[in-house]
Amino acid sequence: MSDFVILLLILFLIICLILTVVGFVFYTGLFSEVVIRTGSPPVKNITIAYKFRKGSYKASGAAFTESCSIGPKLSSVGVFYDDPNQTQADQCRYVVGSILCENEEKPDEELQRLYEKFGYKVISFPEVTCAVTSSFPNRCTLSPVCGAYRVYPELQQYIKERSLNAYPFLEICKGDLIHYMCPLENQKDFCVPELLEKKTSEETVEHKDAEVTESAAGEPEQKSSPVIQEVVEESRDMVEASVPLMESSQPSLGEEEGQSEDGDQGGKGSSESVGSGSSFEELDMEVEEEKEEKKNEVEEEDHNGQQKPVMGETIGNREE
Repeated sequence: MSDFVILLLILFLIICLILTVVGFVFYTGLFSEVVIRTGSPPVKNITIAYKFRKGSYKASGAAFTESCSIGPKLSSVGVFYDDPNQTQADQCRYVVGSILCENEEKPDEELQRLYEKFGYKVISFPEVTCAVTSSFPNRCTLSPVCGAYRVYPELQQYIKERSLNAYPFLEICKGDLIHYMCPLENQKDFCVPELLEKKTSEETVEHKDAEVTESAAGEPEQKSSPVIQEVVEESRDMVEASVPLMESSQPSLGEEEGQSEDGDQGGKGSSESVGSGSSFEELDMEVEEEKEEKKNEVEEEDHNGQQKPVMGETIGNREE
């Protein structure tokens, strides 16, 4: 076999491979036309078995595979609550599960118990009359991935251009089509209890943080205000107490004179009492001196016989 024939065979295989890849891409619906419209959704009220998850939407494929493995004949459903362009990937919230029944039908009890055994919960979504909808072919396992890349940007653009209040995004794999819908009414009825619990817990945490920051910011004022009030009250009390004291500290002139006279009288009385006390002491001393002088005179009379001059001298000395 010549080299030319080998090259032709290699070229033929490459062309076949390219055609196979292109055909597979077309088969998955990647190049299918996406039509967005507003109206009645193709799915009415449904009852689903679901699991609440939080994280990147890229990891939702494993959740779809798990729900399909439990009920392979049931339609799959996913509800996506956050916009990945505005929310961090690890904070995106969604639920994935299977549709147990539609409309007025009742769910199969065995299937419901089976899903509950694997940790799934059951909830019912109401029927809405108006929603933004679209569809995409469901032909293989890659169809949901291709549909997400094709339909969701178109849905977001459509909602943004018309300023519609449409959320959350529902993705329902039913038969050979994947239905996409965004309710324009009763949006809260499509929120699972876990989502509401998460919101309330986050709100309470934020509220507590706000209270902590407010209390931390208000502590100095709360601490200083009682001190200031006490100082003000004490100053007021001192002023009020000083008023009568100042009034009482300014007596009339008559009172001052009376007080001064009383003071003088008291001073005089005290001085007189002091003087009287000293005079009594002097009298005692004089009496003793007279006794001594009499003794001396008697002695002198005995010796000299001269009593009168001595008495005159003593009287002169006493007068001095």
